[in-house]
Amino acid sequence: MHRYRSHTCGELRASDVGTDVRLSGWLHNRRDLGGILFIDLRDHYGLVQLVARPGTPGNEALAKLTKETVVRIDGKVSARGTENVNPDLPTGEIEIEVSDVEVLGEAGPLPFTINAEDGVNEERRLEYRFLDLRRERMHRNIMLRSAVIASIRSKMVALGFNEMATPILTATSPEGARDFVVPSRLNPGKFYALPQAPQQFKQLLMISGFDRYFQIAPCFRDEDARADRSPGEFYQLDVEMSFVEQEDVFQPIEKLMTELFEEFGNGRHVTSPFPRIPFRESMLKYGNDKPDLRAKLELVDISDVFADSGFKAFAGKHVRALPVPDTAGQSRKFFDGLGDYAVQHGAKGLAWVRVGEDGTLAGPIAKFLTETDVKTLTERLSLVPGHAVFFGAGEFDEVSKIMSAVRVEAAKRAGHFEEGVFRFCWVVDFPMYEKDEETGKIDFSHNPFSMPQGGLKDLEEKDPLDILAWQYDIVCNGIELSSGAIRNHEPELMIKAFEIAGYDRETVEKEFAGMLKAFRLGAPPHGGIAPGVDRIVMLLADEPNIRETIAFPLNGNAQDLMMGAPTVLEEARLRELNIQLRKPAAPAKDAQK
Repeated sequence: MHRYRSHTCGELRASDVGTDVRLSGWLHNRRDLGGILFIDLRDHYGLVQLVARPGTPGNEALAKLTKETVVRIDGKVSARGTENVNPDLPTGEIEIEVSDVEVLGEAGPLPFTINAEDGVNEERRLEYRFLDLRRERMHRNIMLRSAVIASIRSKMVALGFNEMATPILTATSPEGARDFVVPSRLNPGKFYALPQAPQQFKQLLMISGFDRYFQIAPCFRDEDARADRSPGEFYQLDVEMSFVEQEDVFQPIEKLMTELFEEFGNGRHVTSPFPRIPFRESMLKYGNDKPDLRAKLELVDISDVFADSGFKAFAGKHVRALPVPDTAGQSRKFFDGLGDYAVQHGAKGLAWVRVGEDGTLAGPIAKFLTETDVKTLTERLSLVPGHAVFFGAGEFDEVSKIMSAVRVEAAKRAGHFEEGVFRFCWVVDFPMYEKDEETGKIDFSHNPFSMPQGGLKDLEEKDPLDILAWQYDIVCNGIELSSGAIRNHEPELMIKAFEIAGYDRETVEKEFAGMLKAFRLGAPPHGGIAPGVDRIVMLLADEPNIRETIAFPLNGNAQDLMMGAPTVLEEARLRELNIQLRKPAAPAKDAQK
């Protein structure tokens, strides 16, 4: 018999009754019923019940051991009595009569309970992540991640893509976030950067003559954490294709996502083809560029209705209305509750009216609406008895942010929200540039390597804020899974695009020397995308936080509490790397003090 096991804990069934077995695993739980010990033994594959009767060597040994101790046991498979069968456990029809026990790894006092979700805080869980990963939910999430990545690889190869690796040590590039830098010992005073994405390398692969590339790529960005963003590092399905237009990229990715989410979605429905929503339309109808289409409500821009209104709260402001069917009969508590929710998201309040059976409007702001206002709103919003309408007014960005949150919450509270589905969409036609309202500076709104729609002609003739890019996002249930673009592969077009954003020709030639050299030696039209693997798994696992789907994540402050990273380097190492540290500048004193 094998030194440690003849079977795994999850594979034994009623057909194995009478078999002598050897198992190894962790002591998950223990119950003492009149001296008879019932032990749940756990390994990677599942759980099985052990029975150690009084007077046996197994009973004496197991009685002394703590939970999570690793043991090897010998025993015989026996059938449970009918009344003791556990239908929720694959091994629930049998148990193991223990004859011998060997301790392989004893466990001391545990910092938290493994076999229960006992509310332990996240910092503690991350400090003892190797224990946290023993929990059933966490183990299931990591195994889901493994299966998803394996399926992605298989599906991408079937779609005609080739997996290739790109460098981890590279040069810095202006891609929107801060770089993690690595000092070069052999090149004093110089630094590598960890790639924020394999952006330039995958484009260079297309210029090298490869046609369809993919990679499960590690990416490194020095940015703050969010529920759907892990600080430090993350993984993405990096994709690039030659001789393609936008729809050519959409086709294989849409097929991949549909099949992937159907395979691992536990019956949750995926609707395809995915709708294409222009960026500006998304901002107006949904309040953001990552709409949750499970909410079956849309915002309506009614700023023009109140442009010259005597109602000061709305006059001359950006005004967005949210009509909600079958809601007028709700209690005042419903309306006040939604108002409180809006305040939590930055609103000063939430104006509303409801449509009565006779078509008249009632509510806190009804008295401020003229007859013409009522008529226009009724027509514009297609109001009928039973409707309620919620209003947001203010600056465009502020109103968009508040009303996007109200839209989804109102849908949930009023019964206009789909559960148990995955609603994908493509957001397209992003603006190429944006203006910093404080400095007035024009900069790229997203990916600087995107091809501008209209080409050089639009760059030379149009207002930069009116230029659109061949850029797109794929969104699922309000989570942005990825950005992508058709790339700007024409040298003069690229230089002009950067000049508009404030980069002179010399800077562009220096920063992107490798790319421009390649573009000038025969570059095909190409484009790509890079869906986030962590976010895909988060959606499939139905987890609210991305760290629940990563084996060893950093905490919200980009610290590894388990390994103690980041660390302080010894002086000798700093000298070897030609680095001299200086103390952080003292915070500026308050001028009023």
